[in-house]
Amino acid sequence: MSFEMFFIGRDLPVHRIGLGTGQLVGKGHWGARGDREDAVRLLRHAVMRGVDLIDTAGDYGPGLAEELVAEALHPYPVGLAVATKGGIVRTSATEWHLDGRPESLREMCEASLRRLKLDTIDLYQLHRIDPQVPLAEQLGALTELRREGKIRHIGLDSISAEQLRAAMELAEIASVQNRFHLLDREATPLLELCEERRVAFLPWGPLNEGALAASGQPVVDEIARAHDATPAQVALSWLLHRSKVLLPTPGTTSPAHLDENLAAGDLELTSQELSRLAELV
Repeated sequence: MSFEMFFIGRDLPVHRIGLGTGQLVGKGHWGARGDREDAVRLLRHAVMRGVDLIDTAGDYGPGLAEELVAEALHPYPVGLAVATKGGIVRTSATEWHLDGRPESLREMCEASLRRLKLDTIDLYQLHRIDPQVPLAEQLGALTELRREGKIRHIGLDSISAEQLRAAMELAEIASVQNRFHLLDREATPLLELCEERRVAFLPWGPLNEGALAASGQPVVDEIARAHDATPAQVALSWLLHRSKVLLPTPGTTSPAHLDENLAAGDLELTSQELSRLAELV
């Protein structure tokens, strides 16, 4: 991977394409998916290929994705950053319940520590802000966990620029995760604020749930052909070119697709191609 690195929280260096683990569990991020050994092999292959940012969540499975990460990679190699999330309780494949109460966030974080076999989680992200609990209480709980050494950095998922500004008045925020890809740029104001504050932005769904891999967008397909690349590689490369704070973590179950995603880091798009891609939305 030839692209540059980014320092999350200014002290946690990672390459700018990581691996998301949502596809390693079942539909709706519920239950198991396929052979457990396949997931373990994929995670080990990712690290072998130089991936140093694994993005998971306590509610994937629930708990299963974190268990797979630990089974595959513990004891963790030096330089591997593990990010996870808390703040959501799952009761079925279709039910997601927000729970930002301080005691719940502490319980979720400590459960993640046990499953991941970690003493400190590099990046712990509030999966959603709970509107029923004051933001100061939610971030206060995470700050206390950080003070205790159980969290290294705090992140937020699915927020607005206004919410990030408010959060940064209450705690040190190292990252955000929001939907953002070539055909969905609604979070651009948030991205601009992240650029201003040097906050990492992990775009979820960077390939639009796989739709961008097939593309069907004439401009994307034309650019892909010009570089002997795939539409998915063009979409990921666009993110890397779009902003230095963007750290896509596409998920996959296939080592070949993982290799393809990582190769997007070597794809150099011209200024003219970037302009054409910018005009798609």
